[in-house]
Amino acid sequence: MPSHYSRTPLGRRTVLTTGAGAAAALAFGAAAPARAAGPRPGRRTLYVDPAGGGDHTTVQAAVDAASGPGFTLVLAPGTYRETVTVPETSTGLTLVGASGDPRDTVVVYDNAAGTPKPDGSGTYGTSGSATTTVRAAGFTARAVTFANDWLRADHPDYTGTQAVAIKVTGDRSAFLGCRFLGHQDTLYADTADLGAFARQYFRDCYVEGDVDFVFGRATAVFEHCRFHTLTRSDLAGAPYGFVFAPSTAVANPRGYLVSRSRVTSGAPDAYYKLARPWVPSSDTTARPMLTVRDTHLGPGIDAVAPYANMREAHPWQAQRFAEYRNTGPGAEITVPGNRPQLTRKQAASATRAAYLGDWTPGRKDH
Repeated sequence: MPSHYSRTPLGRRTVLTTGAGAAAALAFGAAAPARAAGPRPGRRTLYVDPAGGGDHTTVQAAVDAASGPGFTLVLAPGTYRETVTVPETSTGLTLVGASGDPRDTVVVYDNAAGTPKPDGSGTYGTSGSATTTVRAAGFTARAVTFANDWLRADHPDYTGTQAVAIKVTGDRSAFLGCRFLGHQDTLYADTADLGAFARQYFRDCYVEGDVDFVFGRATAVFEHCRFHTLTRSDLAGAPYGFVFAPSTAVANPRGYLVSRSRVTSGAPDAYYKLARPWVPSSDTTARPMLTVRDTHLGPGIDAVAPYANMREAHPWQAQRFAEYRNTGPGAEITVPGNRPQLTRKQAASATRAAYLGDWTPGRKDH
């Protein structure tokens, strides 16, 4: 993982970004005139620039204008403070950060589950807190940061502290060289319903958070990714939180697969659990599945007890948790039975190809 995937400070309304970059300069130009809203007939690429040098100034306006499948939205460097929803009809949509560095292009907002809706109809809830929601199949994002900068310290009276950076339910969704920033429930890799086994692929990505910050019931493959656990000033002792909280449907033979990645920490040693199973009230038959293989687990992970229960009625030992050839202080087997291991034969089936089936991320026909 490149070293520049380090944390960019996310203070309230102060996401820091860098310069435009050569690619963005070519795409937009310093004094480019504003383009007419909406695509010209036959044109499948739209340019988004908050300074007015593109077709649209907001990501959502570009998504709305990209009617039909197969559009590409090129995002100029900048901070896009907005919520974005990609509907089911926008199949094959691609978002590209123009500079090639995800730190330059940030889509961010600050809703939490407990945030009151403006119309007085209640609070947003976990799913409604998402800065970006992707429902369309065949979605791809490259070199973009998706963030939620809601902070517990600003709202000590809130009980709904989940604050999702992105929720993805579309099948064949790929994220390449992206960042996902938040605290609780950062990356929601999910499906549209219990009968849909949505496949998602994350490569060379950076994800950070503190509680269940990669969660949901999708079939999701993470390769060459970095998961970073944050320190927490609101807690005095361990555990600070959990990296993964899958909620895989019992009928789905494939949950989360983490391969050739690493888990780092900004918290004290052993203050984080690698995972806990999420069996939601909407699916009490869920049997969460997580396989972590060939991955370096840093000292932030509790090697003595790397897994925990979310609810006592659904112990982690009864779920589909397994590891294979992991390294690092957080991967040590210190207590027999505390971290199930795949056999070599089982590991042969725990691969990207096995999980994604007939979909090869990056192919034009995906």
